[in-house]
Amino acid sequence: MAEVLFSRPKSLLDIPMHYCPGCHHGIIHRLVAEVLDELNVRERTIGIAPVGCSVLAYEYFNCDMMEAAHGRAPAVATGVKRVLPESVVFTYQGDGDLAAIGCAEIIHAAVRGEKITTIFVNNAIYGMTGGQMAPTSLESQVTTTSPYGRKLSESGMPIRMSEMISTIDGAAYITRVAVNNPANMAKAKSSIKTAFQLQMSGAGFSMVEVLSTCPTNWGMTPLEAVKWLEQNMIPYYPLGVFKTPEGVAKV
Repeated sequence: MAEVLFSRPKSLLDIPMHYCPGCHHGIIHRLVAEVLDELNVRERTIGIAPVGCSVLAYEYFNCDMMEAAHGRAPAVATGVKRVLPESVVFTYQGDGDLAAIGCAEIIHAAVRGEKITTIFVNNAIYGMTGGQMAPTSLESQVTTTSPYGRKLSESGMPIRMSEMISTIDGAAYITRVAVNNPANMAKAKSSIKTAFQLQMSGAGFSMVEVLSTCPTNWGMTPLEAVKWLEQNMIPYYPLGVFKTPEGVAKV
């Protein structure tokens, strides 16, 4: 029987990560790296990471990386892709970054049908800056700026970015996945791969939203955080493909 070794993807550097215990960023990083390896595009890939927990992503991915101002990764990615159209360009953004200060940036990148891929990590909170309420924080969710829970009368409803972006004509592929168990990790990787493949085919803008935990700012253990995600986030942010070109299977 053939021996299969589990090893680090070439697109991921062999250095310790700064993420908190139980954080899903490390898993998501690996899935992106595995896809870059399988598509054999590492040497022509450029990633853009703005401000947030993923601000140090450039230290982990073994491809060209750029830093962007808070929320401006889609604008930077647009410039990179237009100057280097044969490159594979992705942004790696959190929900505070993408859905708040960067909301206009991501909407208009989709409107223009920019041939870039966005990996959108949604943990329903501002992670890096101390656990403040984000546009994606759930109703009654306790954060440092909503100590009595998010009130809809004051803050409105949590925003569903994938559903909104999927209504835009320039968006080619929009999907929401999770990495809370092995089966969903496999689906997440398949969706990330599809997004990159569609970018390479020139289909248009693609975004993969990944539901993630933030045990530190949620005040939970890693296992408690996964259960909270399953019981609270997935019901409000249902998994699935919201838009895909004809002929592309809905994973």
